[in-house]
Amino acid sequence: MDLIDKPAIARSLFVYALLYGGMTVIAGVLGFKQVALGPLAVESGIFAFLVLVILSSAVAELHGREIANKLVLWGFLPLLSSMALIALVLQLPAAQTMPADWLAAFDKVLSQNLRIMAAGPLAYGVSQMLNVAIFSRLRGAGDGGSLWLMIRGGIASALSQVVDTLIFITVAFWGEFPIAPLLAGQMMAKVVLSLVLVPFLIQFAVALGRHLDRRIFL
Repeated sequence: MDLIDKPAIARSLFVYALLYGGMTVIAGVLGFKQVALGPLAVESGIFAFLVLVILSSAVAELHGREIANKLVLWGFLPLLSSMALIALVLQLPAAQTMPADWLAAFDKVLSQNLRIMAAGPLAYGVSQMLNVAIFSRLRGAGDGGSLWLMIRGGIASALSQVVDTLIFITVAFWGEFPIAPLLAGQMMAKVVLSLVLVPFLIQFAVALGRHLDRRIFL
């Protein structure tokens, strides 16, 4: 078999799987910073999670629901591996030449309690599988065209991100402080982004994926 003409893995799947793994790792780090979106203060990890939604939806459209589900499950590998590596590095003694303020900032950003560590993978797994399920189910037997692709993407993203927020904030912070304002702000921001921005990016990702799969070389 000619491996150049018939690659073992579709180019779009290869590229999107690389991006997907990177987003699972960086989401937790980005979440340390809160950004202002108009009147709302939201943790910036939502941008990485929305990219995960875009990639899993594009893979579902291009390669089917089963492959997209496998992408989500394999996403646990870089996520859990990075968490284990961070835990190891935090336990190792710092070099004496490292400035104390640098070390304090490093520890503050990367140290998480057990509830937050448990909340992240749980919310990720449930919400991403839900996104793929809703997006694929809404497709039905036919294609529906670009407009229906965007509508499906927006609906699936909005619903899955509401669930993601409910799981993560409840598991991580229930009993620590009143979580209702944080829940409301996060949900509103994610729903707005899901309906306004995500549909166009899913359409772009699907078009780019089809372009990659037509090319002989990456």
